[in-house]
Amino acid sequence: MPPAAPAPGYPFSAVVGMDDLKLALLINAVSPGVGGVLVRGEKGTAKSTVVRALAALLPPVRTVPGCRFSCDPDAPDPGCPDGPHGAGAGERAARLVELPVGASEDRLTGSLDIERALTEGVTAFEPGLLAAAHRGVLYVDEVNLLHDHLVDLLLDAAAMGESHVEREGVSVRHAARFLLVGTMNPEEGELRPQLLDRFGLTVEVAATRDPAERAEVVRRRLRFEDDPAGFAAGWAAAEAALAARIAAARERLPRVELTDAALRRITAVCASFEVDGLRADLVTARAAIALAAWHGRPAVTADDVRTAARLALPHRRRRDPFDAPGLDADKLDAVLDEHADADPPEVPEGPDRPDGPDGRDGSDGPDGPDDDGPGGPDDDGSGGGVRPDVRGDDANGSAPPEPSGGEGSGESEPAPADAAYKPRLFTVPGVGAGAPGRRSKARSPYGRVSGARPGARGLHLTATLRAAAPHQSARGRSGTGLIVRSGDLREAVRDGREGNLVLFVVDASGSMAARARMRAVKGAVLSLLLDAYQRRDKVGLITFRGSAAEVALPPTSSVEAGARRLERLPTGGRTPLSAGLLRAADVLRVERLRDPARRPLLVVVTDGRATHGPDPAAAAARLAGVAAVVVDCESGPVRLGLAGALGARLAAEVVRLDDLAADSLAGVVRASRRAA
Repeated sequence: MPPAAPAPGYPFSAVVGMDDLKLALLINAVSPGVGGVLVRGEKGTAKSTVVRALAALLPPVRTVPGCRFSCDPDAPDPGCPDGPHGAGAGERAARLVELPVGASEDRLTGSLDIERALTEGVTAFEPGLLAAAHRGVLYVDEVNLLHDHLVDLLLDAAAMGESHVEREGVSVRHAARFLLVGTMNPEEGELRPQLLDRFGLTVEVAATRDPAERAEVVRRRLRFEDDPAGFAAGWAAAEAALAARIAAARERLPRVELTDAALRRITAVCASFEVDGLRADLVTARAAIALAAWHGRPAVTADDVRTAARLALPHRRRRDPFDAPGLDADKLDAVLDEHADADPPEVPEGPDRPDGPDGRDGSDGPDGPDDDGPGGPDDDGSGGGVRPDVRGDDANGSAPPEPSGGEGSGESEPAPADAAYKPRLFTVPGVGAGAPGRRSKARSPYGRVSGARPGARGLHLTATLRAAAPHQSARGRSGTGLIVRSGDLREAVRDGREGNLVLFVVDASGSMAARARMRAVKGAVLSLLLDAYQRRDKVGLITFRGSAAEVALPPTSSVEAGARRLERLPTGGRTPLSAGLLRAADVLRVERLRDPARRPLLVVVTDGRATHGPDPAAAAARLAGVAAVVVDCESGPVRLGLAGALGARLAAEVVRLDDLAADSLAGVVRASRRAA
């Protein structure tokens, strides 16, 4: 029996709302040189659905028949591993290649064809996902969770437009130019700045709160699930019209004029918002040209520049991971007005032009009004809409008033944190086996190959061949094939790095409410949060005051969430130190069950007082064996040494808050890890 035809995907035209997201994708469909799209948003907002629907709209790709690297017959790659190519041309649909978060390096870049190496004794290259995505779309769902070694490979390919493979006797270079599209939930962690800058445009999405729009999202999704083929057929005409418009815009693209006035606007905007480098200027210019082609205009206008800047600049303005991406709309308008020159004349509406200002055709689809709201379908039937990535620059407000009150006082106004600083590198001694990261030494599936051992996971081909070679005569080998037994198999031993769990237990009682003291504590914790983000650690925050302890931040990789919780941390009340330690023990116990290989570090920030609850000694006993640091916040001319006593019970390094310099807390953590 012939294989069943794949079920149709959800039509791009049927998505409700999501205007900014769809426009960003269409801009890249018209001009792939824009550099792709990063889609940020909460779960269940149709991010994956819209991206997957884009592939059906892309024009077909002309290729050299039989070329595994999709060479263009009009301009074949002279270095193609399948070359030289003869005459002839074929055509195939544009590809959307998905890169799984847990993919291996071999799967991404390609590797030696093990079957041919073992059976024929020849060196042959098996292409990876980068080759499959050439001249198409490379889609990474949950791109912020991608392992660092894969991020490095993506950065190299995106920067050079080609992939290099040098290992296991294979030396291959092939073209790898693709439209990079990534989706992510910021609550699960942020992207490295280098990869963030590689995305041409970015949009943020959020679920609509309009009941009518949500109802339309659900209605369309249920119809699609009941009859995918029938639903897709109902939107076929709208899909065909959109695909034709993309093809027409691609043809117009080379003829669109970027006037000097438009170029001055673009460079003035990028300079005013102080973005790093010149990639922002190039991306904004390409996006503005694509927008003009999409709307059928002969030249770029101020509206094209405004829209392009709104999509291209927000993620490039971030100075550190605590900064939320955004763009001040008033400032953008002011810069454009300041550099306003005569715009080129508008082109009258033509037969292929949209009726609406946002580039849509204005017609109603078969299931109701087309794309009227910010809702959209998702894999689970939920809806989402685009939250414009525009917010003010001066949203921090004024500093809160000085807190008053002591041990018995009520809640005080949250104190701001001192400025974050760059801490020194600290590592856990020994070799762990935790999640891939950039902190401590570990044995992991990723990293530098340092040896081989018996096994079949992550096959080490060279070591396997060496193990089998001495036995070929005894096994009766004839010809070029190699006879391999299961006992010959060797797996690679890799030296990599792991991420750790840094759990902060912070005293927020009235005795800690002195403003300067809490500012210093928050600044130190904020610095370690930043370092944890860069090292791919998980962090958690427990606070205790009054009569109980609270998990202010469950263990997470989201540095933004940690910074927000720390900023809002209130103080006041009694000091239930035992409750804080017991809650820490519970959190670590649960995390050991979830991720037993991740090694923790406990950082207790307190003056050591315990004015509520039982003696902390029993609680400290539950944390035996956990590497710990106690930051002594006791102040005044008379010191009781209570934090030092707590440190002795925890077998922890003790450091006084008054002695903390700019990078002292990070240094203490490093020293503690080395001594563990």
